[in-house]
This record gives sequence, structure tokens and C-alpha cells, in this order.
Amino acid sequence: MNFDWLKHVMPRGLYGRAALILFLPVVVITLVVTVMFLQRHFEDVTRQMTLGMSGEIALIADRVEAAPDIEVARADVESLLAPLGMQFELPATQAAVEERSFYDFSGRVVISVLHQQLPQVEAVDLGQRREVRVTLQGPYGPYALIFPRQRVSASNPHQLLVLMAGTSLLMTAIATIFLRNQLRPIRRLGRVAEEYGKGRILPYRPAGAVEIRSAGTAFLEMRARIERQNEQRKQMLSSISHDLRTPLTRLRLGLSMLSPDYPPEREEVTALESDVTAMSTMVEAFLDHARDNAQEAPPELLPALDFLRGVVADAQRGGQKVTLTEMAGDPQGKATFRPDSLRRAVENLIGNAVRYGSRAEVSGALGPGYFRISVEDDGPGIPAERREEAMKPFTRLDPARNQNQGQGVGLGLAIAVDIARAHGGQLRLGEGQHLGGLLAEIVIPR
Repeated sequence: MNFDWLKHVMPRGLYGRAALILFLPVVVITLVVTVMFLQRHFEDVTRQMTLGMSGEIALIADRVEAAPDIEVARADVESLLAPLGMQFELPATQAAVEERSFYDFSGRVVISVLHQQLPQVEAVDLGQRREVRVTLQGPYGPYALIFPRQRVSASNPHQLLVLMAGTSLLMTAIATIFLRNQLRPIRRLGRVAEEYGKGRILPYRPAGAVEIRSAGTAFLEMRARIERQNEQRKQMLSSISHDLRTPLTRLRLGLSMLSPDYPPEREEVTALESDVTAMSTMVEAFLDHARDNAQEAPPELLPALDFLRGVVADAQRGGQKVTLTEMAGDPQGKATFRPDSLRRAVENLIGNAVRYGSRAEVSGALGPGYFRISVEDDGPGIPAERREEAMKPFTRLDPARNQNQGQGVGLGLAIAVDIARAHGGQLRLGEGQHLGGLLAEIVIPR
């Protein structure tokens, strides 16, 4: 069956759909309970009470029919009226009229039962709300019996309906207030996300249910990560433009000093080539970093420690002085990460370690909720006050890290920071306890 038409009928907003989910069952249950109660309780109770009352009416009808004349009939009936709580008219003072209100559900049962049990009944008048007037046909003409309505049906049945309706309205009001309070954090999160898409950052604090807080926290982390990446891109562009300015100036100056009449000396050509090589290295490093970020593969669930062993083995085959030491945790344990990008981060840390020191040691730890990779070297390390600066792109701390042992453009740690953050983790720099140099740790969630 095709239910596409429901899409046009159902509310489109979250508030309307939540209200429908919340209130529709309440309305349905209220209606079902009301109908079932009216049918099962009021009708059954009314039927039983009316059956009992029909026996008393039959007793009076038998006395009237057995009396030799109308006076004796009146006298015999009068002796029964007081204990039975009825009024008697012989002959009837009003014409036989059968009447009831449209909303008088129990009255329908009263009229039906009296007609079934008493063939003498001509009409049952329920027009008066508090009394019943039954007109019967006798040997001396029509006569009437009048008795309280509560004798044949439960009193004040509308009170239950009013109570149910009032309770439903009260619970609906409470549910509406609760629903608005629950949806307010979702609306606020949606508004903050929409404004961020327009380039405006609004203050936001996670609130509401646990699931909404979790979504809000994830949004804040995503926004912070995007902002950090944007800031890093700005710093990277600013740094590369600054770093390119110096070799460009030297290159321009060297070209201006070349004489058109004499061929350039070898030393001048070598200096110009060195400047071009430095600029090419910086540009290629920047392009590689941007290209790797744009081509990131989806995360995979892989054996974590086996992955780390493979990275260290590849570095050793490449001639780097690196050893694998402690491997803590389940040897077959797995973690979720992007193998290509995480490999590049670890290789950058190993490359920095062997460049600024004589050797490096790599260790790994797989905990209940984390995967940690540690790289330690025996180099001069980085002062604590400059570690934050060292993780910025194109930063080279000449006094702290001897660059005579290799050439770099200052992107190694910045790339590792980016990759760790992309995995929801972080890169931490500290002082090595074993080799005494720099300790770099990548910690990501499993």
C-alpha cells in the first residue's frame, strides 16, 4: 500500500511530530476507556438496576389488574408506594410521551429493558433529568408510575467524563511544558549550527537530555576542530609566505648582481640553486600536507600493535636508528584509525627523533579506551615553554633542536597534531625519562 499521502498530513516540524507521538496515544486511550466504560459499566449497571425496578413495577401492575374496581386499585397500590418510593397516578394526568436526551446513553437501556420486561408499558418519559415517568395500560385506563432516576441508572455519570477530560487536559499541559523544555536545547543546537554555517559563531553550552548533551558536545568538538584547522591553515599560509620571502629576496638580489657581460661564477649559481631548492621543499611540503588531508581514507578497525610493529620495521629498513621497546595491552587488540594518515604521523615523529638525536625508541600501549604511541629520542629536547609553539606549522626551534643534522620545513609536528586531532585524540610533548630527550605521544580513542 502507498502511504505517501501521510507525508502531507503529518506535521513537518519536530515539535509537531513529538506532540503527535505524545498526545495521540493519550487521546486514543481516553476515548477507548470512555467507550468501554460507558458500554461495559454504565450499560450493564443500568440494565441490572432497571431489571430490579421492573419487578417492582410488575408488582404494582398485578395489583391494578387484580382489583375489582378503580378505587380498590388505588387503595391497594397506595399501601405499596411508601416502601417502594414511587408516585402513582390513576388515571394518568399526562399523555403518554417517550422522551430522552440525545446524550442520555443509559436512558436508552432503561427504555429498552422496561419495554422488554413489561408488555403493559406504553411510554417511558426521561425528559426530567431526576425522575422517570412510566405510563402503563391497565383495565381502568392508562396510569403512571413516577420514581427517581437514580433507581434505574448510576447517578451523575457525567462526573467521570468530566474528571477524565480534566485529567487529560492537565496531563496534556504538563506534557506540553515538558516537551518544550526538552526540545528547546535541540532548537538552540540547530540555530547555533545554522549560524555557524553562515560564518557566525554563537556561544553554546550543551543542555537537555543525555543524548542532546552528547550531540551538543560533539558539535562543539567538531566546531573547535574546524576552527583549529582553519587557524592552522592561516598560520601555514602566513608562515610559508614569510619563509619564502627570504629566499626570494636573496634570489632577486643574486639575479640583479649577475653581469650580462660575464658568465656567473659557480658559487653564485650554487647559492641560487640552494634558494630554489629551499623554496621548492617548502612548497612541496605544504602541497603534500594539503593533499593528504583532502584524500583521507575512512577509519578502519585494525590490530593496533601489529600496525605499530610494521611502521617501526619499515623505518628500520629505511636505515633509521629506531627500536621498538614496550608493547603493553592485548597483542591482538584492535583500534579504529586511518592507517595511512596515522602511519605518516608516526613516521614524522620518528624522522624528527632521528634527525635531532642519534636514536629513537618507540613504544605502544592499548588500553580499554585508548591507543597510545610514544616516540622518544636522545636529542636536546624542547623547553616546556616552547612546546606549544613547536606544534605550529613551519616552526623551527633552532636553539633547541640542532638543524645541522638534517633539513626540515617545520611541518612534522604540525602534521602529527592534525592527524591526532582528526582521530579525536591529541599529540603530547614531554621530557623523555629513558633517553632524556623529547617524548612525543599520540593518544587516540579506540
